[in-house]
Amino acid sequence: MLSDRLQQLTDYPFARLASLLDGVTAPAGREAIDLSIGGPRHPAPAILVDAIAAQADAWNRYPPALGTDDLRRSIVDWLNRRYRLPEGLVDSHRNVQPVSGTREALFAAGLVTVPDAKAGRQPAVAFPNPYYAVYRGAALMAGAEPLPLDAVGGALPGPESVPAAMRDRLALVYLCSPANPQGTVAPKDLLGRWIAAARRHGFVLAVDETYAEIYDRDPPPGALEVAAGMDGGALDGLLVFHSLSKRSNAAGLRSGFIAGDERLVAGFRRLRGYGSAGVPLPVQAASAALWRDEAHVEENRRLYRSKFDLAERLLAGRFGFYRPAGGFFLWLDVGDGETAARHLWSAAGVRTLPGTYLAIGRNGGSSPGDRHLRVALVPPQAELADGLSRLAGALESLTTQPMTEASS
Repeated sequence: MLSDRLQQLTDYPFARLASLLDGVTAPAGREAIDLSIGGPRHPAPAILVDAIAAQADAWNRYPPALGTDDLRRSIVDWLNRRYRLPEGLVDSHRNVQPVSGTREALFAAGLVTVPDAKAGRQPAVAFPNPYYAVYRGAALMAGAEPLPLDAVGGALPGPESVPAAMRDRLALVYLCSPANPQGTVAPKDLLGRWIAAARRHGFVLAVDETYAEIYDRDPPPGALEVAAGMDGGALDGLLVFHSLSKRSNAAGLRSGFIAGDERLVAGFRRLRGYGSAGVPLPVQAASAALWRDEAHVEENRRLYRSKFDLAERLLAGRFGFYRPAGGFFLWLDVGDGETAARHLWSAAGVRTLPGTYLAIGRNGGSSPGDRHLRVALVPPQAELADGLSRLAGALESLTTQPMTEASS
């Protein structure tokens, strides 16, 4: 009764974590601290609440599928400011589509762009390894062969990492910058090489820039910014994805957008006409207000930088700690991520996500996530300080235990 393609999906990472910790009891008398889920916990901006309240009479109306003119214009204005784009490169009618959060749009990219066959064979969808689980899920549900590209030494993979035999089969490539989970930022040169490869081999480049506004020192470059300086500024074969979830601490708003090649945006609109709901009008009004405001974004970055400082004080020199260039995750080397996650929960009441749930091995072998834990720096400062202190102590004790005891 179920789709054969659906059967190929593994359990989502958090379902796998629940199974891993099933029957494992956290210490009594200590409040549990969840560092596994990347759900922002900084306060949402007041302008969000005010903008929704001002549109309270619009909840009873279906929203326009294309999004309001005001929202699309605010998005284009933000893109132009943030990435110093030439006026007119991104048109608010042809090149932008508001969506109900970027997870939906990233998944739909597979349905929109992957053909039944490419070069006479099964198409392939490539993505960095480790990866956001939606990329692999989109590939499988679109009938493509997933092609994980290992991140070597923490660097994001380049187009040269695609096996020669696979290049003409590529239909879609996902790239995430700053990367989830490692926090690595794609430099302009890497983005340019991917854009050139996409045009040379006829695949779509989908750049997930969800974490682009959370960075430590330098603002990450964007794919549109790089494309503006190539081939007369054409956006052919390129899509970027942005969200208010992380930028504005508005995950519950479920509001984001795609921008890029107008043919691909038109394809999204066609699919959305059948399978997606429009973003509610009050949400669109709030989204427009948030894209126009930078003060709350700067404060958000300040709070995360203070958390990077805290993590560095507590973990520097241990567990492969490094200060991420962007995003809000730590990617710690703990030897065995599943063993460490179970131990942290049972010994310290700290919930983390094993890196093996965010990566895939080749031919059943080891994956680049097996040794790691992803740790989300999202709780308030005091709670995070307690959680990271517990984590450090428990991981230190784990290294002194025999593996059989630690895994029990």
